[in-house]
Amino acid sequence: MGRGLLSFPGARDLFVAARDVLGYDLLSLCLHGPQTELDRTVHCQPAVFVSSLAAVEKLSHQRPDVIENCVAAAGFSVGEFAALVFAGALDFEAALYAVKVRAEAMQQASEAVPSGMLSIIGQPKSDFKVACIEAREHCRSLGVEDPVCEVANYLFPDSRVVAGHLQALKFLEENSRKYYFARTKMLPVSGAFHTRLMESAIEPLAKVLKSVEIRKPLINVYSNVDGKKYMHSKHIQHLLVKQLVSPVKWEQTMHEVYERTKRTKFPFTYEVGPGKQLGAMLRNCNLKAWRVYKHIEVSEDEEVEEA
Repeated sequence: MGRGLLSFPGARDLFVAARDVLGYDLLSLCLHGPQTELDRTVHCQPAVFVSSLAAVEKLSHQRPDVIENCVAAAGFSVGEFAALVFAGALDFEAALYAVKVRAEAMQQASEAVPSGMLSIIGQPKSDFKVACIEAREHCRSLGVEDPVCEVANYLFPDSRVVAGHLQALKFLEENSRKYYFARTKMLPVSGAFHTRLMESAIEPLAKVLKSVEIRKPLINVYSNVDGKKYMHSKHIQHLLVKQLVSPVKWEQTMHEVYERTKRTKFPFTYEVGPGKQLGAMLRNCNLKAWRVYKHIEVSEDEEVEEA
C-alpha cells in the first residue's frame, strides 16, 4: 500500500507528517509490513486515511482540473475523515490524530468481546432483520448475554455487512440457505465495527473532536450515518462520533449523491485510496454513474493490473 504514490512529493510529505503524529513510520509499515501488523485496526485506519489523501495528491498532480472542479465528497467509515480533510473541514494533522485515537479505541473495544463482521450477498427475498433476530436468539441459547447481531454496512441492493458476536455470525453462515443468502464471507477485521459493541470508543473520540477546529466544508460531504450532507461544524462533530455505533449507509449515500432528473449527465467520479471496493459498490448501485468512474491507484500492483 502506498508504493504507487512515492513519486509525488505532496504524497510523500503526508507520510512524513504522519510519522510525527503517530509516533511510528507508517510509510515503512505500508511498504514492508508485516501484513499482520498493517491489518490491525490500530494501524489499518491511519494507513487508509493517509493513503487516501496521498492518492488525492497524485490526482492533483495528474489532473488538477478534477480537484478544482470537485463538487462533492464521501468516504466509507474512516474514509469520511479523509473526505472532510479534502473538503477543508479538518486539518490533516488534527484529523489524523482523531483517527489515531479512534483506531486505538476501536481496537480496545474489539479485544474486549470475540466479535467480527460478515459480508453477505443476498437476494430480494433475503430478510436480514429476521436473520439477525434469530442469530441473537441462538446466542442466548448458548449463554451469551445481551448478544449483538445487526446490519453494520449497507453496501448496495441486497448486500449487507452484518456484525456482532462470533457465535451469531457463525449461525448465519451455517444457515445461509434458510435466509436466501447467495454468498457469505467473514471479513479480516477484529471486531464488530459500527455496532453498539463499539460504545467504549465513543468517549475518547468525542473528547478529541471537541479539542480540534472543525469548519463548514467547502464542498458537499455526505455522512455515513444518514447519507445526507453535513450542514455545519457541530453536525460533523456529532455524527462522526455517532458513526462508531451506527451502520454505514453507503447504498443510501450513493442514491443521494447521484439522484438527478432524467437525461442529466452523471458527474465524473474518482475513488482515491487502496482497493476498488467503492467502485464495485457504485456499479451495483448505479451503473450509469459507474461508467464515468475512475480509480486512482495507490500501489504498483494496482497500476500493473490497470495497464
